Amino acid sequence: MHCRSCELLIENNLKKISGITNVSVNHKTGKAEISYCGNAPSDEAISGAVGDAGYSIGEKDKLTWFSRNERDYANLFKGAATLFILYTVANRVGLLNLNTDTENSGLLVALTVGLVAGVSTCMALVGGLVIGLAARHAALHPEISTKQKFVPHIYFNLGRVLGFALLGGIIGLVGSVAKPSAAVLGLMTVFIGAVMIFLGLKLIEIFPILKDKSISLPKGIANFFGLNREQKEYSHKGSFVTGALTFFLPCGFTQAMQLYAVSTGSFISGALIMGLFALGTAPGLLSMGGLASIFKGSKAKVFFAATGLAIIMLGWYNITNGSQLVFTGKANGGSLPTADNTGEPQIIRMTQSGSGYSPNKFTVEKGRKVKWIITSTNPYSCASSIVMPKYGIDAYLEKGENVIEFTPTKIGEIPFSCAMGMYRGKFNVVE
Repeated sequence: MHCRSCELLIENNLKKISGITNVSVNHKTGKAEISYCGNAPSDEAISGAVGDAGYSIGEKDKLTWFSRNERDYANLFKGAATLFILYTVANRVGLLNLNTDTENSGLLVALTVGLVAGVSTCMALVGGLVIGLAARHAALHPEISTKQKFVPHIYFNLGRVLGFALLGGIIGLVGSVAKPSAAVLGLMTVFIGAVMIFLGLKLIEIFPILKDKSISLPKGIANFFGLNREQKEYSHKGSFVTGALTFFLPCGFTQAMQLYAVSTGSFISGALIMGLFALGTAPGLLSMGGLASIFKGSKAKVFFAATGLAIIMLGWYNITNGSQLVFTGKANGGSLPTADNTGEPQIIRMTQSGSGYSPNKFTVEKGRKVKWIITSTNPYSCASSIVMPKYGIDAYLEKGENVIEFTPTKIGEIPFSCAMGMYRGKFNVVE
């Protein structure tokens, strides 16, 4: 047992046994005290009632690093095979290569971008984190109904839509947004990736030693949002607040829409843009959440194993992308020396689309100004936010031609990427 809901489930089942007048269960001590009238209830009746609640009676096993249950490894293999098949099918039908190239204008853009973001690249950051938490909740509570397992996703997406609308209105009214540096965005992405890997490792159930380990908000933050109920694993309020707070996650799609909201200079327009964007992401996030709610028994074990593996891979993907931003952000190490700008500038042309940058590798001369002309065909994608930390470049690309100028002062590579580190490229500086 790990929370108050465990106690209530067992207490309710034990009270159904004839003769029992009162039950007190304590999840901390792992014990149940039973009061009865007349003959003592049989051990079989008690064990059966506890079993029906999804638990068992006995001494707590000593947790080991690796599972000794062959079924856990069989489920992991089946989960890996399932994940591979799903990936192959999704890749064949083009679900992994969706983009937001659109000629739509106004509020329809926000909804269209949201629909694509909900089933594509942003799923790796927001969706992976949410599915990991909800799947873990479903795995810990096999006794609850499908509806109860799905409720967290409804509250999360409701909080996301309303939170995005409110915060979108605020940044639209202010007319500017405090954008974190590339290094800070990188650290946030790495942290989220690490949390996802932790959740994934717990879901695959190969490492029993992680069973009782958990990640919780710092006490001050939990108290601020009123989420400090003792040992409470899930609450509607917590899910709602978490959805709203995803507004601050370093997702490229979200950042592109935030800039769109800022450009309006209006609370109402900003609120509508960000609210519709979050609403657009809801179908994708809810559909994945629905899967975690449906499966039960042995099928649930395989589903959780497949989900755990997917979340581990997405987590590692985020860590790789985030570390790229962190290390390139630190590579400068201070201000760069002034370079000789004599001669004609070096003109470099590149196209940015929903699938990244093309071409993305260039060779330039040291000490000679570079005129970097970037043609954006899709300003509402992750790739539209471009950073080159070594030279302090951090820009949002608008549709059409965008010109960025800098002068390379050192021989070697100058990496650049989108704000999430997902799409990358580099300049090779030579004499």
